[in-house]
Amino acid sequence: MMRYPMAARIGVAIAVFSMFVGSALAQDSKPGGEAHVVKSPADVQWGDGPPSLPKGLKAAVLHGDPGKPEPYTLLLKMPAGYKVPSHWHSQDENVTVISGTFYAGMGDKLDAGKAMGLKPGAYVFMPAKMHHYAFAKTPTVIEVHGSGPFDMNYVDPADDPQKKK
Repeated sequence: MMRYPMAARIGVAIAVFSMFVGSALAQDSKPGGEAHVVKSPADVQWGDGPPSLPKGLKAAVLHGDPGKPEPYTLLLKMPAGYKVPSHWHSQDENVTVISGTFYAGMGDKLDAGKAMGLKPGAYVFMPAKMHHYAFAKTPTVIEVHGSGPFDMNYVDPADDPQKKK
């Protein structure tokens, strides 16, 4: 049996370990070349919400493109008194409350008395085409994620901000 010097064995071990680490890092990317996303609060770029939502909302895209058929993650910042009339989406919607109190209810009309107040850490799943509404009494931030394209279909078409003059 041939014996190798300790330095040679350590060198081989480092080379093999490096190949495994390189392979693992390469697998961290999607086939299209997209790598994982990491954003600190300072990296979040806020802008006006989409025109399909009532004015006053601020939005930040954390990942993906909500307008495309792909996974997306958004942050939505609602000012005090913000309301979203009853609507539905073509895709499932997932909401996590980050700060403030998010009020959500199910039905064809916004009914504040039937809405549930959700505190930070609360999660809501709404399946596609479920009629629901939302509002905030105080400044509130939520995280919304799902598979796009994200759309808003108002139960009462007169509530659609894109159709209001």
